Amino acid sequence: MRQEVVIATRNEKKFKELKRLFRSSRVKILSLKDFPQVPEVIENGRTFTDNAIKKAISASRYIDKVILADDSGLEVDALKGRPGVHSARYAGPEKDDDLNMEKLLRALRDKPQKRRQARFRCAVAIAKEGGVLSLVEGVCEGRIGSAKRGITGFGYDPVFIPEGKKKTFAQLGPKTKDRLSHRAKALRKAKSFIQIYFSKAL
Repeated sequence: MRQEVVIATRNEKKFKELKRLFRSSRVKILSLKDFPQVPEVIENGRTFTDNAIKKAISASRYIDKVILADDSGLEVDALKGRPGVHSARYAGPEKDDDLNMEKLLRALRDKPQKRRQARFRCAVAIAKEGGVLSLVEGVCEGRIGSAKRGITGFGYDPVFIPEGKKKTFAQLGPKTKDRLSHRAKALRKAKSFIQIYFSKAL
């Protein structure tokens, strides 16, 4: 019987990306859509780690399985780290990707390329039965472009150019993003922990 891990999200785009990053493992990946009894969590933590822990522990109290929750966002140096934990709601509670990017580009319109440094940061919490098993983090350095470019991915992918590249994540496509992204780096650490955890449980 395959071991199961529940990704604490109902965001279909995020779930597909996280599931894709687990494709080489023998773990079966589920989402909160498979567990409608789990209530929504208010993400009001001061850090990405705070929010990841809150989501993981909350779901683990309703589901008797290993829970993996992530929280991630964009930190822009010229904006003193904003939008940070408010990345998804930067332009308002609607979580509209296009509005978020438009607000960001307006805020940086007078900044030259050398002052558009930014990074994606991802915190991952793994929990079971109300307790945290592991915390890991991944960071992807880069800069913000001057306009939206590309059609793949989600969130700020069309405006984020990873370090060493000339194209945005949305132009580079999922294979390259899965190698370079903040979430991929955090998930590789999380996947390693989960594999060791399940091997010890056998």
